[in-house]
Amino acid sequence: MNSRKIALKVLDEVLNKGAYSNLALNNAFKDASLEQKDRGFITEIVYGTIKYKESIDSIISLYVKDVNKIDRRVINILRSSIYQLKYLDKVPEYAAVNEAVGIAKKFSLSTSKFVNGVLRNFIRNLDKEPEFKKLNSKLAFKYSFPLWMVDFFINQYGSEKAEEILVGLNMTPKLTVRVNNLKGDYQEVFDSLKEKGYKVSEGYASPEAISIDRGSSIENNEFFKDGKLIVQDESAMLVSPLLDLEENMTVMDLCAAPGGKSTHIAELLNNKGKVLSFDIHKNKLSLIRENAKRLGISIIDARQQDATKLNEYLVNTADRILLDVPCSGLGIIRKKPEIKYQKTIKDLKDIRDIQIDIMENAWSYLKSGGVMVYSTCTLNKEENEYNVKEFLRKHENCEVEKIFIGNLPNFIYNEDGTLTILPNEFMDGFYMAKLKKR
Repeated sequence: MNSRKIALKVLDEVLNKGAYSNLALNNAFKDASLEQKDRGFITEIVYGTIKYKESIDSIISLYVKDVNKIDRRVINILRSSIYQLKYLDKVPEYAAVNEAVGIAKKFSLSTSKFVNGVLRNFIRNLDKEPEFKKLNSKLAFKYSFPLWMVDFFINQYGSEKAEEILVGLNMTPKLTVRVNNLKGDYQEVFDSLKEKGYKVSEGYASPEAISIDRGSSIENNEFFKDGKLIVQDESAMLVSPLLDLEENMTVMDLCAAPGGKSTHIAELLNNKGKVLSFDIHKNKLSLIRENAKRLGISIIDARQQDATKLNEYLVNTADRILLDVPCSGLGIIRKKPEIKYQKTIKDLKDIRDIQIDIMENAWSYLKSGGVMVYSTCTLNKEENEYNVKEFLRKHENCEVEKIFIGNLPNFIYNEDGTLTILPNEFMDGFYMAKLKKR
């Protein structure tokens, strides 16, 4: 199977069957013997087509009366081909069109003629785009976001910040790794990666981060295998240090899988104390244990538990609690662009009940004088500041401890002392609040 056929298969899984792009890609690569450059090309087509689907559909509507009536698999042929023609410089027009027409022939001769006609029309009018009068529609087309989501960001952040968010969510994320201080020295790891041909730079926001721009697969690197580093986004790296950790503390991570933050907590404790890492999904506990073992961590106890259900045995037992709750994920669209099309306003509202239940239980587990850090990877203020405000109203023994971790252009220090991180090439969109139990 050639690269474009594999890309189309993945697009069908994601856009028509609701699969996650990263998992669908991994499954496709397992089933095919591919060179690295082919994997790169497939990944580019998949992520690029999903990222720009909204804009591409608007372009297709210039040449087709009703986009919604096109067979769901056929429209993905058009989408991926137009993505290559419009957004990729190195793909020859004839190659993109001929491949698309050839794939379309498996449906019927008329389908192949239809695909050929639309693509030829598009090539003759490469600069033609739909015209929009309103700002929200212009932004929706320019950055390829559903109109409701553009309106949502404008309503919460204003038009200027909303556009900054859309730009950030369309950026290609850098690969960042966190150096494990239990096993490795930062400078030693940094210099060795450089010597082995990786193009590396110091982290954008986290002192433990190394940004990797180019090099062979990091999972095959000896430092990764030896547990001297772990792949983690820089936004996520900033959460655990807010807990003010000291050796021999008991710390809970209530929504822990795959364990990046739990292992960071254990490292900051110098592997002395206890880290209880809970997750609702039993099959994900192995990820936490595997990461801990590779990193040389022995204090993590990974257990299955539904964080929305109160466990009376845990009441008043934790010195510190990390609460990285399930959320709408609007801050990680740059890594999972399908979130644009899989989420609805209703989803954003429904998730809040779960978050509030988890907060209430976590507060019961926290000792007096303890610290709880609440974090999300979303930019929805209702899941962030509004949840914290409501929690403070209900709990007189709770106070916000002001967060300050430096002045960066994508950091918003909110009036209540919490922090919102806007997405860019280095960081996911993120939110964190530090709560003290008086």
